[in-house]
Amino acid sequence: MEYRKLGSSGLTTAPLVLGGNVFGWTIDQDTSFKVLDAFVDHGFNAIDTADVYSAWVPGNAGGESERVIGAWLKARPGMREKVTLFTKVGSDMGVPGHKGLSAAWIAQAVEDSLQRLGVDEIDLYFSHWPDNTPYDETLGAYEKLLTAGKIRAIGASNLDAAQLGESLRVAKDAGLPSYQVLQPGYNLYDRAGFEGDLADLCLREHIGVVVYYALASGFLSGKYRSEADLDKSKRGGGVKKYLTPRGLAILGALDVIAAKYSAAQAEVALAWLMAQPAVTAPIASATSIQQVESFARAAALQLSADDLAALNAASAPEA
Repeated sequence: MEYRKLGSSGLTTAPLVLGGNVFGWTIDQDTSFKVLDAFVDHGFNAIDTADVYSAWVPGNAGGESERVIGAWLKARPGMREKVTLFTKVGSDMGVPGHKGLSAAWIAQAVEDSLQRLGVDEIDLYFSHWPDNTPYDETLGAYEKLLTAGKIRAIGASNLDAAQLGESLRVAKDAGLPSYQVLQPGYNLYDRAGFEGDLADLCLREHIGVVVYYALASGFLSGKYRSEADLDKSKRGGGVKKYLTPRGLAILGALDVIAAKYSAAQAEVALAWLMAQPAVTAPIASATSIQQVESFARAAALQLSADDLAALNAASAPEA
């Protein structure tokens, strides 16, 4: 497995990051352990979660995913040294004051995440969503955590080019640590929000990029090709917007290239992301060992220049 530098953070990651949003939600702890074990066994190392996962589930309060990962680490002596942990702060936890990027909430939220994960240090701590807190307050809070050894690096999720650029300016002017990693939504269908100014800024400033929605809510797996297919899973409702002529053209290109390599369409879609100059690694969730095995095949898949050109043409954002 070839590891990649995660921007200027000092961290490295395999070319795919495991999404932890499903732990304690669509898979129970036992299955989560099996998925995590398989992920590491295949040579991967980075796991992404958030304090809010999975507060949207009735009966959950948030922190479920972090607790599963913490229990797994406790049950696997020595595993902590093999994995890189990402988690996030900022989403609404459903309790007054327990959201956003204020210094006071970050100071409490990091302790809560450390406790749930059962670790002394978080490798990469993300601001989950932009809010109205001044950048110098948020970055100042992170500086204290970095100095205290509670986190190793910082990142931001869901910032646009103007917001990321302003955060970098504030950090430089105030002598504060700057965001070293970005986590945007990006995939073969949803290209316009990242490509251009934001991707160029990340390349220019040596910011690592780990992208979510890598498979467009499952659309790029190829199993949704008509409205009749939307009932195949709970995620079907979120896929309807992709059933456009452009979406079907993307699936057609994936079909051709997948057949060429005897690969799954999702593996080709992930390999396309891994080949993008501004992308360090996509994030993808797995609910079975078989899906982790598919991730390993995607990481080993080397698309040709012609393959990439065909996918780029089919998925070119509409003017």
